Amino acid sequence: MSTVLITGANRGLGLEFCQQYAEDGWQVVACCRDVSTATALQQLADQYPDIQLETLDVTDFSQIDALSRKLSSLTIDVLINNAGVFGDDSEHRFGHLDYQIWRDTLVINAQAPVKMAEAFLAQVQRSEQKLIATISSLMGSIADNGSGGSILYRSSKAAVNAAMKSLAIDLKKDGIGVLIFHPGWVKTDMGGSNAPLRPVDSIAGMRQVMANFSLEKSGDFLRYDGEVMPW
Repeated sequence: MSTVLITGANRGLGLEFCQQYAEDGWQVVACCRDVSTATALQQLADQYPDIQLETLDVTDFSQIDALSRKLSSLTIDVLINNAGVFGDDSEHRFGHLDYQIWRDTLVINAQAPVKMAEAFLAQVQRSEQKLIATISSLMGSIADNGSGGSILYRSSKAAVNAAMKSLAIDLKKDGIGVLIFHPGWVKTDMGGSNAPLRPVDSIAGMRQVMANFSLEKSGDFLRYDGEVMPW
């Protein structure tokens, strides 16, 4: 049985990842900040016995290390860094930026995925698929930025793109692949109701890309359907 570990698994894209992998017979380690309030995830775990729920606040790096120790004997085929925040709001645009929120956004969106890769490297390395996937955004693309704004979110996603590209190069010698995804504009709490793409379609597309992954593609920044995104 293949195993996937997913952060931010309690809603949106993370929850859909859990459902699709569980339906396909994978062991799913579903991580979220507060399992006790994750009603939809609890219901999914009741339906699929191979979903394992784990409390994980990705801003607490000691908690990440503790979970890695707890799961030290586990083999993880795919590690999905899905947890993320937007950070920006209308009251804190340029001229009134909240620098503490910016720091927090950078920790969650950029530093935590790298920490997850560090902490769970051994579990990924001994698997067959050996893949680390991070959910980024086209808003992290400097080349695509024609509208400005969203400084906190854009900078955090540009940072994680750069970090994951470096990891792809550094880990290639060990046979470990790294993918960076733009999931599309999806109907989630973050994407909003006007988004044209359903979570089921975004996740199905990314899973297809991951299933067909080969190491020469490591470090690519891809849309959910496999189209290459601009840096």
